[in-house]
Amino acid sequence: MDIDNSDHGMWWGTLGTVRPFPGFIADEDAREIQLSVDKKDFARLVRILTNRNNAQRQKIAQAFQKNSQKELSAVLKKALSGPLEELMLALLMTPTQFDAHRLRQSMEGMGTDEEALLEVLCTRTGPHLKEVMVAYRQLYGRYLEKDLESETSKDFTKLVLALVMKEEKNVKGLIDYHLISEDVKALAEAIGSKKVNSAPWIQILTSRDPDHLNRVFSRLEMLKGETMEKMVQSNFSGDLKLGLRILVSCIQNTPLFLAQRLHGSLKKSSVVRGVMVGRCEDDLLCIRREFKKLNNMSLYSTIQKEFKGDLQEALLALCRSEDM
Repeated sequence: MDIDNSDHGMWWGTLGTVRPFPGFIADEDAREIQLSVDKKDFARLVRILTNRNNAQRQKIAQAFQKNSQKELSAVLKKALSGPLEELMLALLMTPTQFDAHRLRQSMEGMGTDEEALLEVLCTRTGPHLKEVMVAYRQLYGRYLEKDLESETSKDFTKLVLALVMKEEKNVKGLIDYHLISEDVKALAEAIGSKKVNSAPWIQILTSRDPDHLNRVFSRLEMLKGETMEKMVQSNFSGDLKLGLRILVSCIQNTPLFLAQRLHGSLKKSSVVRGVMVGRCEDDLLCIRREFKKLNNMSLYSTIQKEFKGDLQEALLALCRSEDM
């Protein structure tokens, strides 16, 4: 049996908490999961799926289907229930499928969960969101852009569509001082008259890289004598204000924004699942650090306090360790 160590080395220095499992054997894990389901020993299932990275979990799902002629996700749906089921199924999705799933969930049913929608759109890069659009179409037979149009209105629609289609025009690492000055002037003028013009804010904030925008924000704050948050709060309203506030927060410090999401929504399993699964291979170490600053308690200890049983063990495994 081949042991897959192919991508183990690339994870040194990562800011994620979940890394490739050394000595990984997909067939062995698939058999262990079948035994876990048969014996209703879900602790074993949790231990396996939370200690493999996403690429390895995809191989486990393929091996499971080859060995049993059944889809692993369908088997888990039948065996599990509630938040644990949702978490395990989330772990079996690819990153783009998971973000597409979260976007669809945010727009299903009565009303739209704007904060969940914005969390995905504001924290992901343009290239990633292009792939999410493809995954959304494959999973649901629907066009993400059309669903966004039907579930939002007015300037907020313009913002979310600009986010999903965003392309950063600056080359990261190069400082374009002329463009910085132009952007500062355009943003200041847009809020400088009685009738606020949201168009420059939407256009500039969705088409520049974060390094450039943080330089723009710093100059604009000096010019206006107030923080970006205050400018958004006092010049915009409704869903557009919410969208710009979240977008500015993510541009300034994405891990802090996500730590605040966790801090304010620990009772909402969908929020916790979204952050823990969505960021565990990206920057969960940074989110943990910001969470402890906010909460005076580590994310690990908070999970121990707020959750129980196999769900607690799964979330602790994704969190990985205590922050002293």
